[in-house]
Amino acid sequence: MYSEKVMDHFMNPRNVGEIEDADGVGQVGNAKCGDIMKMYLKIEDGVIVDAKFKTFGCGAAVATSSMATELIKGKTIKEAEMITNKAVMEALDGLPPAKVHCSVLAEEAIAAALQDYRARHGLDSDSTYEGCSGCCGGCGRLDQHDENNGE
Repeated sequence: MYSEKVMDHFMNPRNVGEIEDADGVGQVGNAKCGDIMKMYLKIEDGVIVDAKFKTFGCGAAVATSSMATELIKGKTIKEAEMITNKAVMEALDGLPPAKVHCSVLAEEAIAAALQDYRARHGLDSDSTYEGCSGCCGGCGRLDQHDENNGE
């Protein structure tokens, strides 16, 4: 059912915890499945130098959070903005259709943390994820997420 990479990131998650002096913090959740992700970013000179997460949810939610933090570390803000749920799933060698929503939450957690960073630093805002609390289509990005997200 789950790939070896998903199981590895679930059993041995990377970057769990908080960054006390985080430059950006984003929390997203999906009332349908009950998963909640909170992501913390440390950004220096436009580069994400550290990322941590706290997730309440299933094994796939933990694995996608873990992989998302691995994917964004060392990336510029613009590069991190380009990381999609599909990229998270590919890095994990796939997810079952009913768990694709976890990768969507990981993408949204990255975006929410970057949005918070922009707000804290008076930078131009990306309103794509404002008010988004899960992939219900309310943020207008549903068409960009995997068609088989199981919802």
